[in-house]
Amino acid sequence: MADQPQATDQADRVSSGHASSGDFDRVLVVDFGAQYSRLIARRVREAHVYSEIVPRDISAAEVKRRAPVGVILSGGPASVYAEGAYTVDPEIFELGIPVLGICYGHQLIAHGLGGEVARNDVAEYGRTSLSVTAGDSVLYSELPETQDVWMSHRDAVVKPPAGFYVTASTPDSPVASMEHAEKRIYGVQFHPEVGHTDRGQEILKHFLHNVCDARPAWTNVSIIEQSTAAVRESVGDASVICGLSGGVDSSVAAALVHHAIGDQLTCVFVDHGLMRHGEAEQVEETFRRHFNMNLIHVRAEDRFLDALVGVTDPEEKRKIIGETFIRVFEEVAADVSDARFLVQGTLYPDVIESGTEDAAKIKSHHNVGGLPKDMKFSLVEPLRDLFKDEVRAVGEELGLPEEIVWRQPFPGPGLGVRIIGEVTKERLDTLRAADAIILEEIRRAGMYGELWQTFGVLPAVKTVGVQGDERTYAYPLILRAVTSDDAMTADWARLPYELLERISSRVINEVSGINRVAYDISSKPPATIEWE
Repeated sequence: MADQPQATDQADRVSSGHASSGDFDRVLVVDFGAQYSRLIARRVREAHVYSEIVPRDISAAEVKRRAPVGVILSGGPASVYAEGAYTVDPEIFELGIPVLGICYGHQLIAHGLGGEVARNDVAEYGRTSLSVTAGDSVLYSELPETQDVWMSHRDAVVKPPAGFYVTASTPDSPVASMEHAEKRIYGVQFHPEVGHTDRGQEILKHFLHNVCDARPAWTNVSIIEQSTAAVRESVGDASVICGLSGGVDSSVAAALVHHAIGDQLTCVFVDHGLMRHGEAEQVEETFRRHFNMNLIHVRAEDRFLDALVGVTDPEEKRKIIGETFIRVFEEVAADVSDARFLVQGTLYPDVIESGTEDAAKIKSHHNVGGLPKDMKFSLVEPLRDLFKDEVRAVGEELGLPEEIVWRQPFPGPGLGVRIIGEVTKERLDTLRAADAIILEEIRRAGMYGELWQTFGVLPAVKTVGVQGDERTYAYPLILRAVTSDDAMTADWARLPYELLERISSRVINEVSGINRVAYDISSKPPATIEWE
């Protein structure tokens, strides 16, 4: 991984074993910079087939080494004729492994194998009617001859390569899909992974199950069984500690590892003083009541705040918080039979956003890129290959209570990355009070479960206001609420005006130090969900 500390390279990570065990059939999603690449990977998993995203420059030799049952070439923003256009190793098409190209991937197949791609006079963006012209195509087996699909392109394949035949078309895409059944190479101009394509998931399943012969073995039960076996094999009879925050990720990770090794696990809840109102007490009470686990509660607010004095850069904050976490864990581990393994709730999106060979760094997650180089632990990360929706499903399968499984995501660095600029006790208390009002009103409106995240941000500026006929100079509060499926993309939530008004009125009237409330209506991309 890029920018990854030496002590946490692959040799020192104990992941779930999903990607390397060989027990699951695997499909590689080659990412050409599409906004939907992660969605393709999730749709494959929804068909109960394991998928992983790989870089666009992956070689045929590397594809062969990974032994997938299929390869999917994603869409992308560019033209195959553009200067520096992304290409694919042509030898991939000679491996005998089924290939499906989507949008740009479809055009790459045509362009690379001798077909013709041209700029359309009319672009196709949005819902389009597709006419299936080959009833014997495996992709469209038992599907209607006319169906709505989602298009997003201007270039189009106008002539298929030799040996391919056209299986569907639209008024502006004469080769809306094509295939070479003998070589098992398929291309579709539309996006089957998008919900607006009515039969898209069925088309993907036909490719996965009928072309690739992929076994539908990627299920909640099989994930748990595989992870349990991998953890037991990796840690043996050693003592293990888990960094427990009370969020869904660390909670499911703890439950999964406890399922595997029982009393070898000790959970450590580090109260860094950056939690929301009443959260530390709730975490301890919940885990002592619902789980028969060893739990150590470490109160370390002063230690974290001292380490953050004068720090304003968000990357530095994350790394300081991550390293301080580890130092506390190391001290606790010395009293827990000298534990050598640390469980973390790292997810697949955490890894991607922290920067890998497959993706540029967006921000360092405190539990990935923010770890110290001289860390003494080997990491146990049973959720490292999973998206958030998969983690919730595994949590339900393990019997975790609903209030944990469906808790809105909360960053490991807590309010430390929701306070722009320096983190102080005073600013923490201000944001904590405002955040409690936000969540109370969201729950009262019955919208908590509909939203991916809802929270307040305290910026590093002050604004002029008038309260009680007097001039005030205080902080504004930024209200953030988004909807999402997996946090890789997110849309700002259209909260009712009445709800926004109640939140604003209560925050300004009840929280000292805030005189203005603004609502963030940015989606991801181009913004991120958190501000830091």
